[in-house]
Amino acid sequence: MAENYDLVIVGGGTGGYAAAIRASQSGLKTALVEEQLLGGTCLHKGCIPSKALLRSAEVFRLAKESASFGVTVGDAQLDFTKVQERKQSIVDRLATGVKGLMKKGKIDVYEGRGTLLGPSIFSPTPGTVSVDLGDGENEMLIGSNVILATGSSPRTLPQTPFNGSSIISSEEALNFEALPSSIVIVGGGVIGVEWASMLIDFGVEVTIVEAGDRILPTADKDISKEMMKQLQNRGVTIYTRATLNEADLKVEDHSVTVSISYQDETLSIPVDKMMVSIGRSANVKSIGLENTDIVLESGYIKVNEYGQTKESHIYAIGDCVGGLQLAHVATHEGLIAVAHMTREPVEPLNPTMVPSCVYSFPESAQVGLTEQDAKEQGYQIKVGTFPFAAVGKALVQGEEEGFVKVISDEKTKDVLGVHIIGSHATDLISEAALAKYLDAAHVELGDMIHPHPTMSEAIGEAALLIDKRAIHM
Repeated sequence: MAENYDLVIVGGGTGGYAAAIRASQSGLKTALVEEQLLGGTCLHKGCIPSKALLRSAEVFRLAKESASFGVTVGDAQLDFTKVQERKQSIVDRLATGVKGLMKKGKIDVYEGRGTLLGPSIFSPTPGTVSVDLGDGENEMLIGSNVILATGSSPRTLPQTPFNGSSIISSEEALNFEALPSSIVIVGGGVIGVEWASMLIDFGVEVTIVEAGDRILPTADKDISKEMMKQLQNRGVTIYTRATLNEADLKVEDHSVTVSISYQDETLSIPVDKMMVSIGRSANVKSIGLENTDIVLESGYIKVNEYGQTKESHIYAIGDCVGGLQLAHVATHEGLIAVAHMTREPVEPLNPTMVPSCVYSFPESAQVGLTEQDAKEQGYQIKVGTFPFAAVGKALVQGEEEGFVKVISDEKTKDVLGVHIIGSHATDLISEAALAKYLDAAHVELGDMIHPHPTMSEAIGEAALLIDKRAIHM
């Protein structure tokens, strides 16, 4: 059986379902194919469940620190079963919401694996999507346009696959029935740092092993340095410029002895679990790319600035195309693709406009260029860095560590980048992202009225500090 659509989307994650909604709003007859669960990795295996666990870890930490606020609550106890139940209830509620949005948009959802076919009796061009519905049933979806939004999966070590017990990914860690007593996290990127922060708050002994010279390697160096300092102050052991000796791992069902080379020494670290957090690989296998002229580049689907593949009617978005592997980037790429195929005016994604966040304690967030990137690109820059310790609201919150850093073009005074580490950084970054979007000058960011007392005052003060006009420093 075959059905005709204006657009067929393969992958129902954040980018896929957002593209489906926008296509429906644009009057396109739309089908969405999802093999597992609507909402994809972000909703079920990443963003949402991990942030729910981080929130529980934060509350547990605050409960233990409540005496410093003059509140005595006794001996705080963690009920991890209820932590997991709360996480799952949030995921389930949002998943129900996504299903409702599909129904509201009159989007046909097919539950099964979608595979691209080559030219056939169904269509003279590649791109008909064959959906395996299970039990031998199959559906052919013929789309005038197709969007591939197949996402990504955790990358494994070359010699040591995940075993679901002692060698795990962050996705498997989300389903802990009980917390381990100790863990080594291989990789000090965003996911590794978030899990280190969460687990140390839960009382787990945490070690990060990072091959590079710093954790959060894509962040501004000052942010990386501050994050490392604060995590270490909370008890996280961090080894940078460390090499994992994969051949010397001693893996048991419920434990692993991790061997690393660090500063001319070989260290053995016995732990309950080793979490591998070394990036994500595009889900591009067994989706029928070989039946098309679509090109892979370094394991990712090659697209132009509007998401078009070499097959001009087939687009690809999100993690499967590489670049910034963020849920909000996938969403925006989906909206760009739909606008392009419907011939609406649209601007390509500008990576310097994309805010990125780390939901650890402390939080960090950034938008635009780092100081190093700005210098390498030839900008003459001026920098203002303002500490949260000089902001009244930070002291009220009991979270005075951290700072805001604003980088400005000395010639044009345009804001080139904003970097924040501290309380509510992931919320504060939206002001900076708007400033970037509107091509604001640092003087405009500094002269706008920030309410008092708020954490956002630090953004204005950092911008003012560039011209030595800060009030509280």
